[in-house]
Amino acid sequence: MKNNLLERILKNSPTKHASILSESEFFKDKDVIPTDLPILNIAFSGSLDGGLSSGLTVLAGVSKSFKTLLALFCVKAYLNKYPDAIAVLYDSEGGVTPEYLVSNGIDSTRVIHIPIEHLEMLKYDMVKTLKEIERKDKVIMMIDSIGNTASLKELDDAENEKSVAEMQRAKNMKALFRMITPSLIAKDVPCIAIAHTYQTMEMYSKSVISGGTGLMYASNQAFIISKAQEKDGDGLAGWKFTINIEKSRYVKEKSKLPFKVLYNNGIQKWSSLFDLALEAGHLIKPKMGWYQIVDMETGEIFDKSYRAKDIETNDEFFTELVANKTFKQFVERKFKLSGGLTLAEDDGMIVDIDEE
Repeated sequence: MKNNLLERILKNSPTKHASILSESEFFKDKDVIPTDLPILNIAFSGSLDGGLSSGLTVLAGVSKSFKTLLALFCVKAYLNKYPDAIAVLYDSEGGVTPEYLVSNGIDSTRVIHIPIEHLEMLKYDMVKTLKEIERKDKVIMMIDSIGNTASLKELDDAENEKSVAEMQRAKNMKALFRMITPSLIAKDVPCIAIAHTYQTMEMYSKSVISGGTGLMYASNQAFIISKAQEKDGDGLAGWKFTINIEKSRYVKEKSKLPFKVLYNNGIQKWSSLFDLALEAGHLIKPKMGWYQIVDMETGEIFDKSYRAKDIETNDEFFTELVANKTFKQFVERKFKLSGGLTLAEDDGMIVDIDEE
């Protein structure tokens, strides 16, 4: 049965994309970009079948915490999915060279490089660029980095030899993302911004994303990347990076998702899945240092025992694992955020469990 009031309001709305919510193209046709790193797909969506989506994603951390490479990993996945797609790189650091892109499997001829000198330049260019993009266009944006971009006032003060503190940068940052976020969502454009962190002065200090509240308010997800040494018998073998979910609309906040990058073998594709398989019961530990594989269909325990390092490099086991329905459900129960309202039984109060 048609609702005449709905039809009248939709007909008279001057907004181009106005529609009934259940039929909105913003939700029905939302693009998802899976990457080759399962733990990163979980970080973005809470699901092994998920991935990067439109809107703002913030990757923050100290120097050399794999932020830029993780962003390029996502850019590569986007360009691989869409042969006609392009990437727009806003660069304030000069760290992403054509050789750097090629070494990460990205065709540099499909990347528009825009050097930026200050926040205002970034704001003007992004607003104009997004105006030219239509929803059907395939574009991914990357800012490297928002944390290292000065404001115009900072530059003017330096030129005029003024040493006064810059009090407007956070406000300008908030204005920038207030302007571009609706367009990113409306036009289905993912944007990855690299940011910095600092330590608070509390008794138990914690990492906080710098740049004011604008980044946090505008972002769909904000990750703080931490790192620790990964050692073997000969010394330093590489690094263990941990994606700390600081904010997400899709994943339970404060979740920690580690992945390894080794000097000899690069990014370890199956990072963290060994521990998740053990927790889910797809692996068991019959005795110290040894593991056995459980048949994912029958629950039968195979006789052969393995060392952890032998399972961690077993592509056949993990390929079957990430395709297993039971394991996928376990991952979603553990990480995925259930949106909606919950009715508290004790007092009838409605509580929003997907609170921003």
